[in-house]
Amino acid sequence: MIEDLKKTFLDELESVKSLADLSNLKVKYLGRKGIITAELKSLSSIPPDERPLHGKKINDIKQFIEEKLDSRESQLKKEELGRQLLSDSLDITLSGKFTTFGREHPINKILSEITDIFVRMGFSVEEGPEVELDYYNFEALNIPKDHPARDMQDTFYISDDIVLRTHTSPVQVRVMEKRKPPVRFIAPGKVYRCDADITHTPMFHQIEGLMVDKGITFSNLKGVLEAFLHRMFGADTPVRFRPSFFPFTEPSAEVDIGCILCNGAGCRVCKGSGWLEILGAGMVNPRVFENVGYDPEEYSGFAFGMGIERIAMLKYSIDDIRLFFENDIRFLRQF
Repeated sequence: MIEDLKKTFLDELESVKSLADLSNLKVKYLGRKGIITAELKSLSSIPPDERPLHGKKINDIKQFIEEKLDSRESQLKKEELGRQLLSDSLDITLSGKFTTFGREHPINKILSEITDIFVRMGFSVEEGPEVELDYYNFEALNIPKDHPARDMQDTFYISDDIVLRTHTSPVQVRVMEKRKPPVRFIAPGKVYRCDADITHTPMFHQIEGLMVDKGITFSNLKGVLEAFLHRMFGADTPVRFRPSFFPFTEPSAEVDIGCILCNGAGCRVCKGSGWLEILGAGMVNPRVFENVGYDPEEYSGFAFGMGIERIAMLKYSIDDIRLFFENDIRFLRQF
């Protein structure tokens, strides 16, 4: 009977074509109610002298069935894996998919270039809030209540005492309140003004700088800015300083460079003058020092500020500032 059981099992195993069928066959022979289990339970009805031999035959057939089931399971798994690999295989004759790589935005490129130049000069980089208190944006910088810059047409007011900063100069005040001289840093960031045309946007970027110590003079200011402009636009670029007025500096100056488009000959961009306004600067007003607790009799310093978009437009010959913010891939690919 045991030999007949072995032959029957092999016939049934041969017909198994899937892991599910194999599992059913395993339960049929080795399960709790399976054929082999029943044979083992029947040993109690066999005469005692025949039990050892009969028990050995059942254990042998059980081991045989387990080995055959394991072997068949491995074979079925390999076949299933082969079918899966075949169905999931890649068609290498298909054209590849190409992803467009991004580029650094021209504003960020210019910002990084300017920052790198000043860091090499020993300036650190400081940041401050874009939503600013009126005190830091105006009062501490010697801009009184009746100053035109406070007009609603020029400044975004959130409340009577809170504005979107119109420049990054408030960072200078915040740093000077916390740090005693000497200080030397730049403050890059976004600023906001109520203005929009081909050369102005409601949001734009500025970098302002400050150096304070004993014995700082206008000559130091000129030396730093000339070194920066020559590094930025070329060693042969002419630079000039014109008298101007800013409430937080005295004396103040507008800084021009020779037109990089016409080389000073006069063109539409420079309006025939041969010069381009590039930034504003001056010696820090003593009243600003008094507001932050610096002794103007002991310390002096200079400040300067420039628009990143302005420099980018000159550097890349761009005539419409709005192009920077339209996210036109055709425009951005040029950089």
